[in-house]
Amino acid sequence: MASTEAKKKILPVEGERNVLITSALPYVNNVPHLGNVVGSVLSADVFARYSRARGYNTLYVCGTDEYGTATETKAIEEKITPQQLCDKYFALHSDVYEWFNISFDHFGRTPTTQQTEIAQDIFTKLHKNGYLEEQTTTQPYCETHKSFLADRFVEGECPLCHYEDARGDQCDKCGHLLDPLELLKPRCKLDGATPVPRETKHVYLCLDKLQPAVEKWFQESSQAGNWSSNGVQITASWLKEGLRPRGITRDLKWGTAVPLEGYEDKVMYVWFDACIGYVSITATYTDEWEKWWRNPDHVKLYQFMGKDNVPFHTVVFPCSQIGTGDKWTMLNTISTTEYLNYEKGKFSKSRNIGVFGNNAKDTGIPSDVWRYYLLSHRPETGDSEFEWDGFIASNNNELLKNLGNFVNRVIKFVNSKIYDSKIPDYTKFSDPYFEEHKKKVNELLKKYIEELEDVKIKAGLSTALHLSSLGNQLLQDNKLDNKLAIEQPDRCAAVVGLALSHIHLLASLIQPYMPDTTDLILKQLNSSFLIIPDEWKAQSIEVGHTIGKAEYLFSAIKPEKEQEWREQFGGDEARKAKEEKAAKAAAKKAEKERKKAQKAAAKVGEGVESAEKGKKGEQPVAGTAVEEVEKGVNQVSLQTS
Repeated sequence: MASTEAKKKILPVEGERNVLITSALPYVNNVPHLGNVVGSVLSADVFARYSRARGYNTLYVCGTDEYGTATETKAIEEKITPQQLCDKYFALHSDVYEWFNISFDHFGRTPTTQQTEIAQDIFTKLHKNGYLEEQTTTQPYCETHKSFLADRFVEGECPLCHYEDARGDQCDKCGHLLDPLELLKPRCKLDGATPVPRETKHVYLCLDKLQPAVEKWFQESSQAGNWSSNGVQITASWLKEGLRPRGITRDLKWGTAVPLEGYEDKVMYVWFDACIGYVSITATYTDEWEKWWRNPDHVKLYQFMGKDNVPFHTVVFPCSQIGTGDKWTMLNTISTTEYLNYEKGKFSKSRNIGVFGNNAKDTGIPSDVWRYYLLSHRPETGDSEFEWDGFIASNNNELLKNLGNFVNRVIKFVNSKIYDSKIPDYTKFSDPYFEEHKKKVNELLKKYIEELEDVKIKAGLSTALHLSSLGNQLLQDNKLDNKLAIEQPDRCAAVVGLALSHIHLLASLIQPYMPDTTDLILKQLNSSFLIIPDEWKAQSIEVGHTIGKAEYLFSAIKPEKEQEWREQFGGDEARKAKEEKAAKAAAKKAEKERKKAQKAAAKVGEGVESAEKGKKGEQPVAGTAVEEVEKGVNQVSLQTS
């Protein structure tokens, strides 16, 4: 992650394109799995890197979401304080994102003075403007440990889809938001006791009063920002059902204090103040945060998340912004993902199924390969699968044989004695083929830019790999080898110059996806990063320039790794199955050895019997080992008699 201390603060510049990027704040109480990574931080990182590569003034902020029931619950489970839990998992999240090469301009946390000040300011203005109301509600109360239970402290059966482990605030299976009292067979998460209903007072945000304003904003923003389809559908569904007042306070200790008399023992609901975390984290990055967040005329806000987070970013937070009456930078484009599944199942930390962020590096496979596979399988319009055979194939076939082969073949050729690493004069020779090649490259470049501007992350990666294939085609069509260098030196020089400029452009286009690979290519080209142009001129590498030495960009993954990793990350059941298989194999081997020993013992017994018969003058059984011994003994007896 980018360090923010020594750098000049990034601020919007009037007259330039200013891009503000956020990814859903990850809950601090758990380790992110691959689906979490690609769904928010990695997708946002691609767009942030692309924006910088185009020369846009870009700020990418994120941080851990540390308040709320989930944190209190996890802290109780681990027998530590919420603060200790947050410190532990903040470090863990930071390490994971650093390994995945996520280029945050600032990665912060929600429990800060800035969070309290900004959240309380928004709350106070909503109250002053008549958008908050107090309601006496009935809430689950645990008589065993004598406390009101926040939504997530209650679990039970979903009344809609009958999933047995639904949470009090939302069912993870069908996605519907719930009230904990709606659950069938409710139970306290802490002690399993059946909660009883009791009255308590809470503050509600009057979303119904704000619906006309937020609906108007939604129609304009979703079209202007070309929102992802599931973002549009989920928001439209909420609005169609009709917005209702929603509680924004909870009976907890760990959270932002409520600035109202009589609410000293309550805090703000995490889903009211979590989105405010984007603002407060920016405020911990720069005191001039309002230049980003109160500047809708000069700043475009892009937000990345999984589909389950959509309503809070497209309804709840926009309603909060509108309700204050203040000028706000509001959501321009939302990019959401469906679910990434693991080997036809689900990731499960409790059952040790799937690859989690801190496990990926244990495989020894570079983060760029992980980034490539996850982004090429980004679940944009439907759920997608992580599969080990596909992971290995993408490295060996798409990266190694396509991109790796193209770059390595050209660099090694220029390193050879023919050019001794110096770029030949490639301007002497012209051919209609080369002009056609430039045209094809520029068509792909235009397509790539259009896809990334439209936040089509997966399509942009496919186009970049197509550009690599086009580079391989250039080498094949012109038969780049020593024979070409000897027989047609000017043509060979032209091919080399065009190929190197092609690689230079390609390095820029893959940088948002595989930054370490780009760095390695630039090292071999001995060149600086090329800002992605509107049009490629094929002249970025100068004649006479000395390039670096060739290095392999990727290494082949052995096929047998598939089964090894499937067993390693298949969870307790896979481990049990492996142990049972090993036990069966050992038993089979032992049985085979037993039979072998039994057979050998029978053979020895048979030999002894034959020997006894021989002593009595009987004919031994032919073919036995003892028969041969008896022959030898008889021969010796004859010689000595």
